[in-house]
Amino acid sequence: MRRHQAPEEYEYEEDAPSERWSRGRSGGARRWLRVALLLFVIPLLIGAGVAFFAGRPIAFDAVRRLIDYKFPGGKWVGVAELVRWRSDPGRAPPVVLDARTEEEYGVSHLQGAVRIDPYRPSLRPLRGFSKDTAIVLYSSVGYRGARVADFLARQGYSQAYNLEGGQFRWANEGRRVFRHDRPVAEVHPYNPTWGLLLESRYRIQAPPVEKKSAAP
Repeated sequence: MRRHQAPEEYEYEEDAPSERWSRGRSGGARRWLRVALLLFVIPLLIGAGVAFFAGRPIAFDAVRRLIDYKFPGGKWVGVAELVRWRSDPGRAPPVVLDARTEEEYGVSHLQGAVRIDPYRPSLRPLRGFSKDTAIVLYSSVGYRGARVADFLARQGYSQAYNLEGGQFRWANEGRRVFRHDRPVAEVHPYNPTWGLLLESRYRIQAPPVEKKSAAP
């Protein structure tokens, strides 16, 4: 009898608080996109000037709450904590995976990060690593990172963490991003609306990313 082998690539179906991974056709996410927009756009539109910038922490918190609802039980790591972790010689560094598109990754990424497709995630970047390896996922604001972290947890990877606030918060806090091995001060904004969560000094002009998930 031929032994069944689990596929290395999965398509994502987003239609309920508990996500489903399959090899079938992926479902839409318009309903959850509307929820996400309501959660973060309204705080950003309150007032102007100082009030606008003060809205970013509120918006990041709203995104975090959306992610916690959609992916209950997910593990998190903060920006400062990840910086300490990666610089601690007494602690094995995590594998860092970038859950964004090729276009976004090509603009900049965290140093040493390997891209993983956020919509058809593959286990190939983790070949040779045990399932108790520490892994940190990130995306623009954390939603796609949480999706892939959820996928990895379902495949038995017990130490998959999502970077809180994603690359946007990482850059906003003055942490370095890289294009290949060269530090740059540019980040892909995902689209003009979500890009409001990224400080303007890092925001580049780029075609918007095709929407395939409730949030970036």
